[in-house]
Parts: sequence; C-alpha cells; structure tokens
Amino acid sequence: MDKLNAMSAFVHVVEQRSFTKAAHILSLPRSTLTDAIKQLESQLNTRLLFRTTRQVNLTDEGHLYYQRCKYILTYINESDHDFLHAKPQGSLKVEVHGLFAAHFILPKLHQFLGEYPQIQLQLTESDRYVDLIKEGIDCVIRIGHLNNSELVVRSLGQIPQITLASPEYLNKYGTTKLLSDLKQHFMVGFYSSARQKQLPLEFIINHQLAFYDLSSLIQVNGAHTYSAAAEQGFGIIQVPRYAHLQQIENGQLCPVLPQYTVPSLPVSLLYPSKTWVSPRQRVFIEWIIQLFKDHPLDQS
Repeated sequence: MDKLNAMSAFVHVVEQRSFTKAAHILSLPRSTLTDAIKQLESQLNTRLLFRTTRQVNLTDEGHLYYQRCKYILTYINESDHDFLHAKPQGSLKVEVHGLFAAHFILPKLHQFLGEYPQIQLQLTESDRYVDLIKEGIDCVIRIGHLNNSELVVRSLGQIPQITLASPEYLNKYGTTKLLSDLKQHFMVGFYSSARQKQLPLEFIINHQLAFYDLSSLIQVNGAHTYSAAAEQGFGIIQVPRYAHLQQIENGQLCPVLPQYTVPSLPVSLLYPSKTWVSPRQRVFIEWIIQLFKDHPLDQS
C-alpha cells in the first residue's frame, strides 16, 4: 500500500476506533490495514496506536500524526477543486456554548453558509473541555479564562457580567447595599472543571480585583443549572448580562450591588495549529473574527 493510502487507512482506523470497521468502510481485508499501520510505524520509528482486543487508542505521537494526515488528505482532496475555483467544502465541527451560539452566531450564520454552501457546519455544545484532535473538532469557542494551552488562541471580545439573585432570596436574606453585606449571604457555587475549584464572586474595586468566596447552599457545574438555582432562591450568581435580560425584565432575577463593576468574561476562538489549517477552517476562522469585529460583544 502506498503512503497516501496508508495514511488514509490510519485516519479511518482512528476515527472508527476499530480495524474491522475501517476495513469494512474501505472494502479491504483487515490484515491489509494492520500491515499498513505497521509499515507507517516502522517508517516513523514510533508507535501510533495502542491496540487491545476491544478498542484502538492513539499514542501522543499518534495524535499529532493523525492531525497532520487529516490535513494532508483534506488538502489533496480540495486541491483538485481549487483548480476549478471551487469554494471550501466538507464537514466543519465547531464546539460552542449553545446559548452563546443562539444569541450571537445563529442570527448571522445564513451569511456564512450562503457564501460557502458546500460546507456542512456541525455545532456541538458542552460545558466540558474537549480534546479537539481526538474528537475531530475543528474549532472551539470558549467563554472565560483559559488554562495554558498549546492550541492557537484568538480573542473574540469580552462579555459584560452582572450580579443577580431572585426576589424570594433577597426577601429572605435581605437586600445587599454594600460589599460588606455579603458576609451574611450565600452564593450558588459554580465548580469550574478547568480550574478544579469553586469560583468566587468577583468585583473590581479601585481598579483592583476583589474576591468574595461565600458559603453555598448548592454547588453546580453547568451554566443552565447555575441560573436555575438562582431563580429558585439558592443564592447570588454572576453571569453574562445578555443571557439574563428576560429574567430581569420579568422580575425572576434582580440586580445585586449594581454600583460595583463585575469583570467581563473573555471569549476566545481556539484551533489546533496555525500551519495545519484546512480551507474550510480558515474561512470560518476569518468569518467569526470579522463577525465580532463588526458586532462587538461588549455592545450587545
């Protein structure tokens, strides 16, 4: 088997996590795929896969080689179309918080898909941090501060935050007028999987960041549950303002200490590599960055 076909076989095995399934898709004997992967490992002088009777997993070197094989094969397939002035095409998987996508991206998405009708965009959402390469995700949009990462990071802007609590909670525990009043209050605990701890309330006082780690009646790790817990009177929360305008208007949640500024949340676009970016990734990256230049998050 030549090098390109061996690379294609390797990509199929990784994505199916099975030699048998990959062989069925490629209409090849399983032994042919096994020999092709062994040949690649011999040429590279490194192990690409961990094999067991039940599953196939990538080594660290295999993660990197899979990413580059995927790019090379995509580039070759799209190169033929480039000569015919074809636009980028294929599946593009973007991980993004659902409410953020619904508010900021979906209303403008017809523009992107109208310009690139041969791109099939798949928006997935999760509160967990994902392995972009292992899970085949092209880009991810993250809200909040990031851990150190080897991924390419592009800033999309800052989202204003607000401090809120339900009327029932404030009737029970009292209205806060000063930061010193917080010592008699509870917050809804939000556990950050990224930071591996519960996040405190934060305020900017005299240009300095001040932290208030209140007691919690309940602790959650999801954005929807966090807001719902506040609506049910379990404590004070700090959340993106845009996502809670309706609850404020309906009286389900009330601003708390509005005279004190809450730090904004950074929004970032992440993708695996500046060098190995497919044409469809590139046009989406350029589009999403321009979208938030034209419609700044802090003005929404």
